[in-house]
Amino acid sequence: MKKNNVKTISVTFMDGIVKSYPSGISLLELSREYQDKYTSTIMAGKVNNEIKELTYRLDEDSKVKFIDLTHSDGIRIYRRSLYFILIKAVNDLFPDRKVVINHSISKGMYCEVIGETELTADEVNLIKGRMKEIVDAKLPFEKRVLPIEEAKEIFMKSGRMDRYHAVEHRMKPYVTIYSCDGYDDYFYGYMAPDTGYVKLFDLVYYPPGLILQYPEKTNPHVIPEFKEQKKLFTVFNEFKKWNRILGIENVGALNDIVKEGKAGDIIKISEALHEKKIAQIADMISNSEHRKKVILISGPSSSGKTTFAQRLAIQLRVNGIKPVTISLDDYFVDRDKTPRDEDGEFDFEALEAIDLELFNFHLNELINLREVEIPIYSFTKGCREKTGRKLKISDDQVLIIEGIHGLNEKLTTAIPRENKFKIYISALTSMNIDDHNRIPTTDARIIRRIVRAYKFRGCSALNTIRRWPSVRRGEKRYIFPFQEEADVMFNSALAYELGALKPFAEPLLEEIDKSLPEYSEAKRLLEFLSYFLPIDSKEIPLNSILREFIGGSSFYTDIPLQKECPLT
Repeated sequence: MKKNNVKTISVTFMDGIVKSYPSGISLLELSREYQDKYTSTIMAGKVNNEIKELTYRLDEDSKVKFIDLTHSDGIRIYRRSLYFILIKAVNDLFPDRKVVINHSISKGMYCEVIGETELTADEVNLIKGRMKEIVDAKLPFEKRVLPIEEAKEIFMKSGRMDRYHAVEHRMKPYVTIYSCDGYDDYFYGYMAPDTGYVKLFDLVYYPPGLILQYPEKTNPHVIPEFKEQKKLFTVFNEFKKWNRILGIENVGALNDIVKEGKAGDIIKISEALHEKKIAQIADMISNSEHRKKVILISGPSSSGKTTFAQRLAIQLRVNGIKPVTISLDDYFVDRDKTPRDEDGEFDFEALEAIDLELFNFHLNELINLREVEIPIYSFTKGCREKTGRKLKISDDQVLIIEGIHGLNEKLTTAIPRENKFKIYISALTSMNIDDHNRIPTTDARIIRRIVRAYKFRGCSALNTIRRWPSVRRGEKRYIFPFQEEADVMFNSALAYELGALKPFAEPLLEEIDKSLPEYSEAKRLLEFLSYFLPIDSKEIPLNSILREFIGGSSFYTDIPLQKECPLT
């Protein structure tokens, strides 16, 4: 439509209001009109289910939904923009040093500032001050789209070979570069319009690096309280050492190895490191001062708890201990008794989703050497079924219990703490795409879950993505608070796994239609996977934790349960 020789477009907002605007109007201009309707800063917009930066201009009729800091994508943009400000601040103050964005810790991001000398507390204060100056200046993030060969040349000339290798094997013909006050960088994902959008942050000196703190989407107006997580930090550092052993500290290095046809070597060494760690844990249990009656294995969704439990059981047998494994999943209450979350969805992560009365009765009976009938939970029917499987343990046996609530004392109150051994397991990847673009642990886990849910539960990628926010809320509420109570932590991440998962995950993600709200998340995950060269799964051993997701495990039968996901 043209009005006074000016083309106008129709914009439909999420509140149902339809308005006309001149063609070429930016989301930034529209966001100013709608900001007072949101409780936190608008960071981006969804245009016809595709995420767009606020600098994006509309030239056709569109449906628009704004994204603020209460949305996962809004927080991602906030953090990414904050990383850029940190990197620029360090470059302004210490041009001979480089920043490496490492991994999340204590609701913040652990970063290294690498140079000839170790970072000091005074230097961290200087960096913080410079970051505040950059924020106050409201410097724009300017976006340039370059042909990939031109971008590679820029990276090579500037000595940023981590970025060169990160984009080297991508099939896309272009690369997006961001500039801020003369400083160029490459980031996987969108940015805020300018530095003034990122006002709330803090730096904590955490030798040898620092922790960059920022708000969470559940409370975007405050910085979360810093709580040290020594055990978790140690596990991340251990994985970093493993990657150095493998020679793959970033995706580019992994892709080079795959291209050379040496992926099999990486698979073998990665799996050997897992086996060595599991054997060490078995030795810890065997050599404990107090005899352990119950071994509890906990971790978030798609950590590989079930396979880990099986492999630990084997190593315990090697040490002369006879373990018996019980899955908490078999003690789910019937579907009609499952609690619901704040969105009205089934809250399978809640402790109340477990029949605690039956579980504790069975546990006490077993500990007292009496026989019980172990149920099995049918995900298809949404209820427990009798199996006729009787279980009785002898005095020289131990129980292995795996499930997300394993570290919660409310689960096993009848057992003294000294008779329990608690294990926390998660896919705690610390390998980066490059120095400034990390691989989020949650992204690795949702890709695992997408592949497994489709193969074994008949659940589409659409349904998995749709349920993921509820899963994440449950993890934060019921699992993460208990992490540091574990006697030991096990990192189930495998350096090669995203390359191996890629051929399974991509077709499932590509099925999600552009008309659906989940399309933007599917597109983001596909972009993420585009950095990895595919890895043939044929060399992955049958007892690998990854087999729990892709199939072919020696511990399970590869039979999909049904054609539609029961957990929706």
